[in-house]
Amino acid sequence: MSQKQLLVIGYVWPEPKSSAAGARMMQLLEFFLNEGFSITFASTATKTEFMADLSSLEITSEKIELNNESFDVFLKKNDPEIVIFDRFMMEEQFGWRVAEVCPEAIRILDTEDLHFLRKARHEAAKTGNKLTASLLFSDVAKREIASIYRCDLSLIISPIEMELLTKTFGVPKNLLFYLPFMLKQVTEEMKCRLLTFEERRDFISIGNFLHEPNKDAVLQLKKEVWPLIREKMKEAKIHIFGAYIPQQILELHNEKEGFLIHGRADSAKTEIEKARILLAPIRFGAGIKGKFTDAMRVGTPTVTSPVGAEGMAGNLPWNGATADSPAAFAEAAVWLYKSEQEWKQAQENGFEILESNFSEVIHRERLREKLQHISEKLEQHRNSNFTGLMLQHHMLNSTKFLSKYIEAKNKNRP
Repeated sequence: MSQKQLLVIGYVWPEPKSSAAGARMMQLLEFFLNEGFSITFASTATKTEFMADLSSLEITSEKIELNNESFDVFLKKNDPEIVIFDRFMMEEQFGWRVAEVCPEAIRILDTEDLHFLRKARHEAAKTGNKLTASLLFSDVAKREIASIYRCDLSLIISPIEMELLTKTFGVPKNLLFYLPFMLKQVTEEMKCRLLTFEERRDFISIGNFLHEPNKDAVLQLKKEVWPLIREKMKEAKIHIFGAYIPQQILELHNEKEGFLIHGRADSAKTEIEKARILLAPIRFGAGIKGKFTDAMRVGTPTVTSPVGAEGMAGNLPWNGATADSPAAFAEAAVWLYKSEQEWKQAQENGFEILESNFSEVIHRERLREKLQHISEKLEQHRNSNFTGLMLQHHMLNSTKFLSKYIEAKNKNRP
């Protein structure tokens, strides 16, 4: 009996040590490997030296082209049972081809986070205004939600985003599946090996700088928060780590101020564990933050904004503190840094959040059951989503012919 085939169409090649999105993708790939799938990961992106070694997992890598019939040939040969689009832009480009060549394949959109929500919050932060309907109901929102409708299932990483899609935009619940990070249990033995309060020093901030909220957070630290912390802790230091640090951030390095820019970390968790507190004054964004689950796993409390902590703790207390002003943020950071009792409680809060909300065992079983249900009733599932059928019809009759026009134009180039 032939092995089940999974095709992942990646926006980028996964870099699990560079971003939460990369780590999330690897969690999905590991799930499908454990389910017995043969996996092909395809992307139009350029490969990087920091991408995961997919071949070591026996995952096939394929470079694909936009607006090229070679992808159709590739699809027919691969003949996948399931296709995952890594972000809605990939579904826009390749979804119609998958629907036409492999109509029986289950089409899954991994949103990573809601791009239109992140963009709307960014625009609001630029002007200092609140998030408005005019910002939220954007062209990007129309594109992203149309993509959700065209797919059989969309993976949503945050309960806040689930609520936004169903209540504000009226997206049917059966098209959405809440799937946060799937993380292995932190055992008591692992907890005992962690560095203690006394063994840890300084603050840390970490994140991929291709992600605009991370860059903005470091700028907020430098200009608004860190001077207030240094007023109360004259010898305090903060270590800034992250992939793809731009010159603008490198120039913030100042040893006299204890503001130290290090660049890419060989191991994010190792660096986070050395620090006593992780700081992340995130003003805008969406989804959930991998830096916080990394911090929880190594027992490092965090101070962030309400939008930074969004969708992660549920009804449980945060593993540190949240604050929505520079003064409150700095005060919470200093208080948590100096109070061993409060620090230890924050650490325990983090372990509880991980166990309750991010269990690999629980979420893998939920995903397994959902995919089985859709597989058994695919036609019924699609017929219940008539809006998606309409959008798919118009996608085939518009994007298809535009793509074929570009394809023909490219063939005729000298």
